[in-house]
Amino acid sequence: MHNRVLMALIAAAVLALLVRASVFTVSEGQGAIESVGGQIVGTHFAPGLHFKIPLVDQVSKFDERVLTQFYPDERFLTHEQEQLNVDFYVKWRIAHLRRYYEATGGSEDVANARLGETIEDAIKSVVTQRTLQQVITADRTEFTRAMLLTAAPAARGLGVRIVDVRITKIDLPSQVRDSVFDRMRATFKAQAAKLRAQGLESAETTRAEASKEQTEILAAAGAKAQEIRGAGDAQASQIYAQAYSQDPSFYAFYRSMQAYRHAIGTSGDVLVVSPKGEFFKYFSHPGTGR
Repeated sequence: MHNRVLMALIAAAVLALLVRASVFTVSEGQGAIESVGGQIVGTHFAPGLHFKIPLVDQVSKFDERVLTQFYPDERFLTHEQEQLNVDFYVKWRIAHLRRYYEATGGSEDVANARLGETIEDAIKSVVTQRTLQQVITADRTEFTRAMLLTAAPAARGLGVRIVDVRITKIDLPSQVRDSVFDRMRATFKAQAAKLRAQGLESAETTRAEASKEQTEILAAAGAKAQEIRGAGDAQASQIYAQAYSQDPSFYAFYRSMQAYRHAIGTSGDVLVVSPKGEFFKYFSHPGTGR
């Protein structure tokens, strides 16, 4: 009886191990490759439970989500042979599982190393075409686009797709940093002086044009004012002539009154003139105007 129980337990254990060795699960975000003797026999497995032949089929699982790898302190030379220390990272994911497995053996470390070499070559091709100043002041979007275009073909050969490449830091080696910064400061100073000179020249040109325009406007306004005054004086003379022709005596009397008011005034000043002159005729003969 005891032997029967023991044999039943052993059989149950063997069956459980056999069942466990005959199934495998694939999670969301995972890919799986089934191989026999190193030959791939299956790559398309949906998430869930799957079966295999125990001790014959080998199943390898891979993370198909976006992975990130950092690469610190990589050194590059600019167009003028200045050395740069560059930190960057790469985001990538598996795009073609069979190709990825055949190119890297399914190892993330191998994939990261190969991608690192590819991105380094891409960065090198971009940096060596630019000066140090152009690298530092370059638009990072343009920089990243150029690296992606250069690295994409090699990444496809690995069966992966590069999602993003970002440079996190660009630094200079300490032994050349001061001299490079001094040279950059001198360059920026020269550029600033050039821009200031151009600004002063533009300001002088603008002021000269504004002064010329002001003179022309004032001259035109003065001519227009003279024209208007001339027309007004002519109209006034015409009105005076019409009024004088209607009643010459009254017009002469009115003009004399205006002359008295302007000459004598109301300030109390003393005016010494002869009362027998033509100017005071209306005082001598107020009724006749003679």
